Amino acid sequence: MAEEENTIEQNKEDLNIENKDKSEDKKVKAKKEISPEQKVIELEDKLTRSFAELENQRRRFEKEKNEAFDYGGMVFARDALNLLDNLERSKQSINNDQNLDENSKKKIMDHIEIILKDTLTIFKKNNIVPVVSINEKLDPNKHQAMMEIEEDSKEPGTIVQEIQKGFMLKDRLLRPSLVGVSKKPQKNEKKETKK
Repeated sequence: MAEEENTIEQNKEDLNIENKDKSEDKKVKAKKEISPEQKVIELEDKLTRSFAELENQRRRFEKEKNEAFDYGGMVFARDALNLLDNLERSKQSINNDQNLDENSKKKIMDHIEIILKDTLTIFKKNNIVPVVSINEKLDPNKHQAMMEIEEDSKEPGTIVQEIQKGFMLKDRLLRPSLVGVSKKPQKNEKKETKK
């Protein structure tokens, strides 16, 4: 009897498994049997998405191409700024040189000025312009404060000294200006101590 009951239970389980398999087969067949209208709609949707993706990719490549054309020389321009810095340092060095007579200093300074102006003209033609700093408010997007200078006549945060000139390439910063910023002078008041 126990054996018959086990066999009956086993048969019931087998029937349940077969019924589950049949219902899953029906679901799969139902999914496979999509109407032609639904298939057309699905294909149109896929086609529309593919065209949209292609258009987005085309726009992205166009934008990257334009940026490469406009800003591709940024590294070269940034390196070329060292030339300007060295010319400025040369001017200062010659002015401070005690061994040169005034006539020689003037000739050398004139030549350096010509080179400096030509270089700035070339930069300007290529949309590389100096950042305006002196008497401007400190702008962290264009200036880098290196020191604070006590100044009564200027409002705090105003640039009073330019240590190194900054430059922009079109609307992008090539190099920030290194500047000294004004601050209010501190009053040294000594408090008397009472005993």
